[in-house]
Amino acid sequence: MTDLPGSIDAVEALLEGQGYVGSRALATVVFLALRLGKPLFLEGEAGVGKTEIAKVLAAGLGRRLIRLQCHEGLDAGAAVSEWNFAAQMIAIRAGEAGGRAGVFSEEFLIERPLLAAMRPQPGGAPVLLIDELDRADEPFEAFLLEALSDFQVTIPELGTVKAPAPPIVILTSNRTREVHDALKRRCLYHWVDYPAFDRELAILKSRVPDAAAALTREVVAFVQALRGADLFKRPGVAETIDWAKCLLALDVIALSPEVIADTLGAILKYQDDIQKLNGLEATKILNEVKKALT
Repeated sequence: MTDLPGSIDAVEALLEGQGYVGSRALATVVFLALRLGKPLFLEGEAGVGKTEIAKVLAAGLGRRLIRLQCHEGLDAGAAVSEWNFAAQMIAIRAGEAGGRAGVFSEEFLIERPLLAAMRPQPGGAPVLLIDELDRADEPFEAFLLEALSDFQVTIPELGTVKAPAPPIVILTSNRTREVHDALKRRCLYHWVDYPAFDRELAILKSRVPDAAAALTREVVAFVQALRGADLFKRPGVAETIDWAKCLLALDVIALSPEVIADTLGAILKYQDDIQKLNGLEATKILNEVKKALT
């Protein structure tokens, strides 16, 4: 276990040590969340590195990462705990459980992410990632209020389980819908935006160090130009990294219209966007990019 960073500079060093190149504003809000013991709510477009923040914090601090992936229909049972009914029935038939109370014991409890985050963990309180909260239904947000206010969950048959030390909580949202104010008020907030050219270049050099310097600059400049185009879904930093890895695997040393046409599926995920960029549009953007870089 590593001690919590004692300054904003220490947070920046921790993130950079794990290959995460973030802004000073992000390092500041992470420092405050750690110092104050408050959940951190991160919003932004998909693929800008929100989830990665929780991963690098867990790795850098030597803490367990516990991830709750949100989805439509998620309820308390799937998030906290469920009973192993098959094991309970076997125990009852074998006469080992000693009646109803016996089958509703820890032995037959299946632990889910929120309950696991309230348990003592080797190395200290875990990092709890509640990922893509906007995909869950609004009633689930109301349920989270207890967990995030008092860092405890209630299991009707067993009672309340309170965390001996509050977990480090990171919530993310792609803003496909608005998250309720009552939940946001319990958190510190930060909008994770697309990075500027220099920072995205530093990210790509960190994540794909074997790519040629000239190709790396072209890739970043081209993706940033795409974000200004009229697309259904703009590519995130994750797509920039994926594309660079694909180009490296193909031994590409410079972008060309042909290479772009062959690999657009690494950065664009909708056919309408790919059709729009194929041919003359991609060539036009590439020519502008190469001219700007010279």
